[in-house]
Amino acid sequence: MPRFTAGDRVTVLDLGKPGHVRIPWFIRHKTGRIERYCGAYPNPEDLAFGRPGLPAIDLYRVHFPQTELWPDYPGPPGDTLEIEVYDHWLEPAEPLT
Repeated sequence: MPRFTAGDRVTVLDLGKPGHVRIPWFIRHKTGRIERYCGAYPNPEDLAFGRPGLPAIDLYRVHFPQTELWPDYPGPPGDTLEIEVYDHWLEPAEPLT
């Protein structure tokens, strides 16, 4: 059962893992919304080292406003970025106040 559903606010963690981890630095510590659940897949961080990557990990497409990623973003305020993030890199976002 996926931990998050479409519309949930999530924050991307910085797990401090070295090497190719599929999580760009510019989304770490940033908050976005789950756009959709993509399914469960073997962990690519393990696959890269020849391990089986099991158990499979839930993968989500996360939606970020560009201005959340880059506060000085010069483009239109409605520009967005969507990126796929594995569950272990996500935590529920702090509630809006």
